[in-house]
Amino acid sequence: MKIGLVDDRAIDLDKLIGIVSAIPEVEIVFATSSAEEAYEQIKKEAISLLIADIEMPNLSGYELADIIHSHALNINVIFVTGNSGYAVHAFELNVHDYIMKPYSKDRLVQSVKRLIEKSQSAEIAGRIYIKQKNDIHIILKKDIIFIERSGRSTTIHTKTEAIKTYQTLNELEGELRERDFVRSHRSFIINIHCIKSFSLYAKNSYTVTFEGTEAKAMITKEKVEFIQNNYF
Repeated sequence: MKIGLVDDRAIDLDKLIGIVSAIPEVEIVFATSSAEEAYEQIKKEAISLLIADIEMPNLSGYELADIIHSHALNINVIFVTGNSGYAVHAFELNVHDYIMKPYSKDRLVQSVKRLIEKSQSAEIAGRIYIKQKNDIHIILKKDIIFIERSGRSTTIHTKTEAIKTYQTLNELEGELRERDFVRSHRSFIINIHCIKSFSLYAKNSYTVTFEGTEAKAMITKEKVEFIQNNYF
């Protein structure tokens, strides 16, 4: 698990580094006293867990967590703070844990280990079964770029291949309830993390281009506005 640490107090940051670096199965990608630097790393999604103080100058840990939540980034958050006043709002952002200072080594280690176990279980849940006449393909959901319904068949466009199935979009949409996927059009489901651009196609619709494929999807004007308001 790749982890980022941010605390504007040097002594608290050193404590985080000392505890986290000793946990098996983790890698500290960055450890900084600057929330702005942490923000730049978050935009790259270079980590899967951010451990952050809340009250910091200029940009707070709460604001970092809000960015992660509002942009549907695949990054968990643990707050390590001396202020209990943010607890209710923090869990509205679906943070993994809220740890009060001063804390013990075991308290933080157990929190990180719980997240590692949860993530390993989610790896299995993060797959989708695609049925064909004689075969079943197992695909990582994060590898799906978009899904297209044409005639009586459905094509799942992934980062490496296109797979056809007789399953309907309604059936597949039921398996893709994560915030990553949006029913953009009656004939398309798209992965918002793969979007590269929208181009006006007609009065109320756009074509969508993606990273990782030259194939294109369609999206309604209403769904473009929904994505802009809820994800970007």
